[in-house]
Amino acid sequence: MPRRTPPPGAAGRPGRPRSAAADTAILEAARAALAELGWSGLSMGDVAARAGVAKTTLYRRWAGKNELVVDAVAVLFDGLELPDRGSLAADVEGVVRQFAALLARPEARTALMAVVSEATRDEPLRERIRVSIVERQKRLVLEGRVRAQARGELPATPAGRDGEADAADDLIFDVIAGTVVHRALVSGQPVDEEWIGRLTTLLLGGLGAAVGG
Repeated sequence: MPRRTPPPGAAGRPGRPRSAAADTAILEAARAALAELGWSGLSMGDVAARAGVAKTTLYRRWAGKNELVVDAVAVLFDGLELPDRGSLAADVEGVVRQFAALLARPEARTALMAVVSEATRDEPLRERIRVSIVERQKRLVLEGRVRAQARGELPATPAGRDGEADAADDLIFDVIAGTVVHRALVSGQPVDEEWIGRLTTLLLGGLGAAVGG
């Protein structure tokens, strides 16, 4: 069964029903402010002004800018999808292509790098990133693995070894996400079709062993 984590801002405080339009405006404003001002320059007051809401509206939803910025990044990653492209190789290439396109967006790139950098000094922030971004995006690995197993492209998970399958999903996610982030944001090299093809070939060579145990 897929692991579930709460959506951005789900731990908000009781009160009047939240406005989806206000949430969207606030998250967009947070990303814009971060891209323009950087982490240290971003303030809840500036985000509120950009979004056209009262600062108290922000604090009813988020305790501070750490939570706000993580959720602003998380909602971008929630747009990643894994449609059935007919084969495991095509599925992998498709999701890598989507991920690279997301990282190419200035607001996504700036926001992600800012929260990751800040998280090295802030354990609660690191945990929020894990829950709100990492754990939620592992759904793509689970979906892709189950689909590939149904096609016969990967070995079935042995009975009673669901924990090992979860560990394999974690490893697959780490390899794909870590490699694409390093390529796009650290080394600054293009995530082009040739590179995506080589990465996919490398991954497929080891996926059977990782999933089959």
